[in-house]
Amino acid sequence: MNLGSASRDRERTVTVRAGHATGERIRLSVYDLLPGTFATQRTFYYRGTLDADALRASLRATLVHYPMLTGRLERDPDGGLSIVCNDAGVPFTECRSERPLPDYGPDHSARGDMRRHIHQVNPFRVVGHDTPLFTAKATHLRGGFALGVTANHSIMDGASCVDFLLHWSRTHRGLDHRPAPYARTLLDGLAEGAPPGAGHDDPQYAVVTRRRKFGFLWRVNAGAPRVRTFTTRFTAQEVLALKEVATAQLAGGGPRLSSGDALAAQVWRVLGALRDRPAGSTERLGVVVDLRPALRERLPDGYWGNAVSNTTASLPARALREGPLGETAAAVRAAVDRVTAARVRDETAFLEAQHRAGSMRRVLSRMALDAFEDTVGLNNVARLPFYSVEFDAGRPFWFEYPTVPIPWTVMVTPTPDDDHSRDVHLSLPRDAAAVLESPEWAKRLHDTGRTA
Repeated sequence: MNLGSASRDRERTVTVRAGHATGERIRLSVYDLLPGTFATQRTFYYRGTLDADALRASLRATLVHYPMLTGRLERDPDGGLSIVCNDAGVPFTECRSERPLPDYGPDHSARGDMRRHIHQVNPFRVVGHDTPLFTAKATHLRGGFALGVTANHSIMDGASCVDFLLHWSRTHRGLDHRPAPYARTLLDGLAEGAPPGAGHDDPQYAVVTRRRKFGFLWRVNAGAPRVRTFTTRFTAQEVLALKEVATAQLAGGGPRLSSGDALAAQVWRVLGALRDRPAGSTERLGVVVDLRPALRERLPDGYWGNAVSNTTASLPARALREGPLGETAAAVRAAVDRVTAARVRDETAFLEAQHRAGSMRRVLSRMALDAFEDTVGLNNVARLPFYSVEFDAGRPFWFEYPTVPIPWTVMVTPTPDDDHSRDVHLSLPRDAAAVLESPEWAKRLHDTGRTA
């Protein structure tokens, strides 16, 4: 297996194992099957020195609690997927480079350098192959180091990935961390009690033909070079002002808003104005949601796996562009509040029906399918403690994720200070990105509506 060639940098890769194969065969849930076998990638950047031997040792100690990560992915007779917990291990690479560590941040993206700091894993050679489901690469640089990780999306979502990294970092520092419950049997029977028609249709997911799926993927890949991702930081004062203004506009007559609702509404409004679609058309905001709160009666705290779906807010284009921030934020909150246990039950019934019919690979989210037409996709992960993943050199000063190839996609993340500030990463068509970065539109994006 080739995990990437070494350049002028000196690299050494070892396979880290937990030391015990549980022998479990863990069948993945329908929510695990949704994202496919692609890997998610993250890089963390630190100032200071790195003890790679100690980092590798703490990784080994942490993997004892995560037998899925050291296992391999196999196809089940009915087309499903299972993790065979055989402790085949994960690659850990130590790299020494003479390159200086750049001063990454909102104005200096690390995306162009990510390939140097992570393993590349072919997503089409995962199932039935000796392909690791997690990899780590620690790169010594002049002035600090980078830690790059890849995690197969079929076994964990973003929250679970961060929880594993926190466990690793706490183990490295000699601190306790509760092992995460990962049994997929916790989701068994989730669709029980769904109405008879729940398996036929779903508001958030669609079963497409192979031709349409190929066409969508072709359009994404062909258009990826024309999508640009840039970052703008909303200060804590701006975020709190947006919430206060939106709440005041509702005058106590609407739902209780979060700062995330207000920020999402502000970004959606400005992107709606930038798109400038006909006044009577419908604008949609697809919001990625964590299902754990809706399933708190069923799932234990810290459930480790995939428990993510999406919900959609809709407004007429004119109302989105010209209406008050409070009404837009209320529409966002209403969409999120629709994600209840009953809604998850019906959605699970739909997904399980597609799995039984053999059409799970053709299930795509409407949020993604409609990105080229009328939908902005938003994933707010600002509550995930990325900047608490600290090792020998303390907290990272920056973390990075790959460019999103789907246009009109927004990611909201915390900032290194872990206050109420937010970094908003916008993936837009290049011409739209250029307009939004102009002084006029940048001012419009950051206009909180608060009068002096």
